[in-house]
Amino acid sequence: MAELATIARPYAEALYKAAPAADRANWLGQLQAVAAVAADPQLKSLADNPKVLPAQVFDVIVGAAKVTLAPALDNFLRTVLDNGRLAALPTMFEQFQALVQASQGVSEARIYSAYPLDAAQLADIMGPLEKRFGRKLEAKTELEPELIGGVRVVVGDEVLDTSVKARLERMKVALLA
Repeated sequence: MAELATIARPYAEALYKAAPAADRANWLGQLQAVAAVAADPQLKSLADNPKVLPAQVFDVIVGAAKVTLAPALDNFLRTVLDNGRLAALPTMFEQFQALVQASQGVSEARIYSAYPLDAAQLADIMGPLEKRFGRKLEAKTELEPELIGGVRVVVGDEVLDTSVKARLERMKVALLA
């Protein structure tokens, strides 16, 4: 995945610089729709077909996304397709989203839990996390039953693991040492 991130970074940064500050949220929605379509395996196989032109792939993506792209996003998508970077488009979206959030003082917090979290539990987790990181966090929750209990939180490149699985692993290391 690091390779896709390396490919996607210059595209995401260029798009961020080209996006007027007032339009970034709108562009984010348009790019998300296009990236979701680009992640489809059938579309990838269509794009890999040498008989299919990038303009045809563009038409399929925009048609399936059911979105009218801003002129700059239209050019961006055409450039991505012309350069054969369709596989990196979902990563470009993620990096563009991170740049927009960073400019707004917001970061994404991925919260992995063994069980579904209700709104009250999520609020109890987010308050201390926002205080610890000193900025607004946008929570994305995912179920991970292997954790047994507790949560694992990933914000940027920091990981806070308070899961039962992690505690058992630490006990195992301590007992075997």
